[in-house]
Amino acid sequence: MTSTILLVEDDARIAEVVIAYLERAGFKVLHTLTGREAMTLISTEQPALVVLDLMLPDLSGESICRELKECDIPVIILTAKSSEEERLAGFALGADDYIVKPFSPRELVARVQAVLKRTGATENGARLSFNGGQLVIDDRNYSVVCQGTDIRLTAVEFKILFALAAVPHKTFTREELVVKAMGSHFDGYDRNIDSHIKNIRHKLEDSPKAPTFLITVYGLGYRFGGVRDV
Repeated sequence: MTSTILLVEDDARIAEVVIAYLERAGFKVLHTLTGREAMTLISTEQPALVVLDLMLPDLSGESICRELKECDIPVIILTAKSSEEERLAGFALGADDYIVKPFSPRELVARVQAVLKRTGATENGARLSFNGGQLVIDDRNYSVVCQGTDIRLTAVEFKILFALAAVPHKTFTREELVVKAMGSHFDGYDRNIDSHIKNIRHKLEDSPKAPTFLITVYGLGYRFGGVRDV
């Protein structure tokens, strides 16, 4: 499966070069000039890695980096900030690598490949199977198969389902699911999770009112009720 890289870079000339080299290396590349659009793309497109400029016209790259790490998305900072203090600050934010401009595009590609390999964000995604294969969730290609039928979920729905299924029988609060599915930057109501859960149930459950997989824990949140196959 081709890994998707999100490039957040407001210099069009630099972006053009980076895109060309990454695509030549076999990656799918999404590009945005702004931090706000980057956060939207992260929620909808689920990139495997983000190459992030720190000096953006709207949001600070530092704040975006913090959000990305809460979503467990690998980040490579690409910036003109070159002092030792700035590099250390970047790693303290959770960056997986730090590249200073001017830079070698070939080296950037090599570092992207190294981070993806190290974080297991390429071919080593998880495939979860439950209830004797009744439900199969594959994080490698974002697919869900229920009773032999392919189920179409939105990106947010998939993130919610996978977060719950990855830790069966753990109860997640709505706030925890918001962070996992939409990032802590999300400024809507945590009750939006209820609507997503309802939609997933209608797609997965034989009886949404008596669910097998997405269980409501009243007063707390939700847990996953499937039995993991060995």
